[in-house]
Amino acid sequence: MHNPFRPAWWCHGAHMQTLWPALFRRVQGLTLRRERLETPDGDFIDLDWAQNQNSGAIVVVMHGLEGSSRSPYARGMLATLQQKGWRPVVMHFRGCSGESNRLARSYHSGETGDIAFVVDLLRRREANPVRIGIVAYSLGANALLKWLGESKGNVPIDAAVAVSIPFVLNSAALRLNRGFSKLYQWVLLRSLRQGVRRKFGQHKRNGMPLPINLDNLAALRNFHDFDDQVTAPLHGFTGVAHYYAVASSRQYLKTITVKTLIIHAEDDPFISPDAIPDKTELSPAITFELYKQGGHVGFVAGATP
Repeated sequence: MHNPFRPAWWCHGAHMQTLWPALFRRVQGLTLRRERLETPDGDFIDLDWAQNQNSGAIVVVMHGLEGSSRSPYARGMLATLQQKGWRPVVMHFRGCSGESNRLARSYHSGETGDIAFVVDLLRRREANPVRIGIVAYSLGANALLKWLGESKGNVPIDAAVAVSIPFVLNSAALRLNRGFSKLYQWVLLRSLRQGVRRKFGQHKRNGMPLPINLDNLAALRNFHDFDDQVTAPLHGFTGVAHYYAVASSRQYLKTITVKTLIIHAEDDPFISPDAIPDKTELSPAITFELYKQGGHVGFVAGATP
């Protein structure tokens, strides 16, 4: 292992590691260009490209739950990749780019069709063969690993990195409903409820039928209930148990064939340690860097802030 992570002495503990970069990290001088892709089902996906040369490897950055190209971790990765001379781009999940998507469905932890669509389009429209990699965080990392595993040897990318993964979705839902982690749940659920109200309020004004009961949203106070009443019915699952069972990435790790780096912390406040896979569950293509500390999408190092 090269340059292993060592947590900063001034940023101690899982919650400090998680909150400090989210609240205080600033990335300056990054100019993004938006591209809208029309999907075959009549919806759209927005890409935000870092301004760079038109050659070199393409690196797709996939955000976490309710993230976007505005998220500090995404902007930091875009800036780093840009400095390397590569072509970095944030793939927004449906409805996360600042505008509600058109269809009733949006995105979830196991959605892989849109990843396949974007990667295929990026590769096909290049005049010359191009190397493509993906760096994904949290929810995006779960979806990435699921896609790699279910696709087995038919994945059109060259390398992947997954950071802070909710390997078992039911475990993540339970962990986020305990202790201080309830704060993260409250913030994320508030954002999700606002997005649902905004989109389906517009559908209602346009005379479109509503697939869920908006009056029940306020009563959904944890991820288990939200996923059961909103995520599952919007995306064709029979309920929350079906969604969590199908969409969790841990079961797909054995069949990954693309060179993949997984970075995770045992103290991640979004998921319990018992959900972390052991070495027997990993394919030979996976390098797993598991650290005692690091929080969730944190991994803050350095002598000073």
